[in-house]
Amino acid sequence: MQIDGQAVILAKDLVESVMQRIGVTDYTILGTVKGAELELLRFTHPFMGFDVPAILGDHVTLDAGTGAVHTAPGHGPDDYVIGQKYGLETANPVGPDGTYLPGTYPTLDGVNVFKANDIVVALLQEKGALLHVEKMQHSYPCCWRHKTPIIFRATPQWFVSMDQKGLRAQSLKEIKGVQWIPDWGQARIESMVANRPDWCISRQRTWGVPMSLFVHKDTEELHPRTLELMEEVAKRVEVDGIQAWWDLDAKEILGDEADQYVKVPDTLDVWFDSGSTHSSVVDVRPEFAGHAADMYLEGSDQHRGWFMSSLMISTAMKGKAPYRQVLTHGFTVDGQGRKMSKSIGNTVSPQDVMNKLGADILRLWVASTDYTGEMAVSDEILKRAADSYRRIRNTARFLLANLNGFDPAKDMVKPEEMVVLDRWAVGCAKAAQEDILNAYEAYDFHEVVQRLMRFCSVEMGSFYLDIIKDRQYTAKADSVARRSCQTALYHIAEALVRWMAPILSFTADEVWGYLPGEREKYVFTGEWYEGLFGLADSEAMNDAFWDELLKVRGEVNKVIEQARADKKVGGSLEAAVTLYAEPELAAKLTALGDELRFVLLTSGATVADYNDAPADAQQSEVLKGLKVALSKAEGEKCPRCWHYTRDVGKVAEHAEICGRCVSNVAGDGEKRKFA
Repeated sequence: MQIDGQAVILAKDLVESVMQRIGVTDYTILGTVKGAELELLRFTHPFMGFDVPAILGDHVTLDAGTGAVHTAPGHGPDDYVIGQKYGLETANPVGPDGTYLPGTYPTLDGVNVFKANDIVVALLQEKGALLHVEKMQHSYPCCWRHKTPIIFRATPQWFVSMDQKGLRAQSLKEIKGVQWIPDWGQARIESMVANRPDWCISRQRTWGVPMSLFVHKDTEELHPRTLELMEEVAKRVEVDGIQAWWDLDAKEILGDEADQYVKVPDTLDVWFDSGSTHSSVVDVRPEFAGHAADMYLEGSDQHRGWFMSSLMISTAMKGKAPYRQVLTHGFTVDGQGRKMSKSIGNTVSPQDVMNKLGADILRLWVASTDYTGEMAVSDEILKRAADSYRRIRNTARFLLANLNGFDPAKDMVKPEEMVVLDRWAVGCAKAAQEDILNAYEAYDFHEVVQRLMRFCSVEMGSFYLDIIKDRQYTAKADSVARRSCQTALYHIAEALVRWMAPILSFTADEVWGYLPGEREKYVFTGEWYEGLFGLADSEAMNDAFWDELLKVRGEVNKVIEQARADKKVGGSLEAAVTLYAEPELAAKLTALGDELRFVLLTSGATVADYNDAPADAQQSEVLKGLKVALSKAEGEKCPRCWHYTRDVGKVAEHAEICGRCVSNVAGDGEKRKFA
């Protein structure tokens, strides 16, 4: 197209926007050609006195500009790639201090590149080569630490080739033999390895591991004895530290060849340092030599970092991956999902949490959080972790308190002689242990915590431990009924303390010290508890039986709570309940006999036909074949067991307590079979 007698080349789709920006309304379109027809056409540089070719690049877009851009192969990745394609010189007129090198252009020599903008604009105006100038806001690379603008400079570097010796292909093969946790980690690192360029391993820094190379002054070729020389340097560094390299006079190891070679001042990429730990840390130990590490564990950003560098170095050295498993976790954010930042003021100090709440609560928060995503932490979240911790700790305290005076060597009751409910409780622990161990094996720690909490809160806290208080506190001290209960508590405690140990380590160590019986000094050196057992499915009162009893008790509790709210009773032991049940359920409830009341925590419990239920009986929402009616328990309250009964004071020698308590205090003790 033509503007004021000058020919201008623009992208067809950008003509209108360019004319509007430069304020030109009078222009003529002379013709249209394909971009490919301009390829390698020569153009004269506006002020440098040489000509350059027109080249084609996919990185040039039509969303802004003119469709034509200046290309500097030495100062940007896109420009470098397209420059390599066309065989352009990778000119680098800018020094490491960000100023133009001497000999670049008289008015630019020694000028900082950012301060040179106005000079370049003036030069273009002076040469009559400037059509329009304006300032634009756009995305620009900045230093991640200093937040200041940076520029790209192409400089000679050392690389590890991904394809010359098949490193990429072998690495991709090795990835498939590793277990990635979560499993999406495999696809992520496969994509990174498949698409990554050669690995630049050199850095121009004043600190770090030296590359310890010597290159010929004229040819820049490596010394033919490079491996031998590196070994010699390594021996010196082993004795005198890294400074041995910087203090080394080349003549000390090169002799007469020293005048022909120069020391390479570059240091190794830090990822080469960490990526070689499989050799420098693992292989140097005889018991591990030749074996892959069991696990590498780091944040999800390390697929591009440590995991990849370790994989490539190990594959290059040994032809195999350095690890069997790789586990990645997300990053910690605040309660609102924001990244932790000192400037925002939302950081949470682990030390402060430990000082305030204790190390185990911090550990419990970590374990209870799904680490595969971002991990939120705040005072409120930590408070919830503290509440969960108290539930687990209180369960352990109850177990220990009720094992007082129990000697497993003398007082243990055989499984077949135990009260059925006690065997059920041990069976619950057995089922929980199976779930917890599977979760540990899968590194599913938040599932470990959830299962542990469900065991402590639901199966134990709101059912079993509530029921056994009557036996523990009122039964004859050495009776089978009480020892059966203690036997169950002992087995449960032995298992529970081991489940806790990997997460609540300090609490587990504390509990371990109070458990009865002979044991190893530390819980951490023991194995998972193998003494658990349960009910057989063939038994009438099997797990399914007690699962249904749990539901029945839940329905009874609803009726009792309503009666308490209506001031009909003060507590559950002031109540007597009648369960109107369909035949199948009624048979199960009747099988418990008088012990049904102990399961329901009432002073009386009667089973009747479902069809005989009075109008005021409450229909169960969970069990369609059950209605519950409540009345105030008859008799007097026994001050010892708190049950209401008609036989309080019937024995003259023990005028204040009920007949059951008399038997437990002065007789052979009550017998329990089911609960």
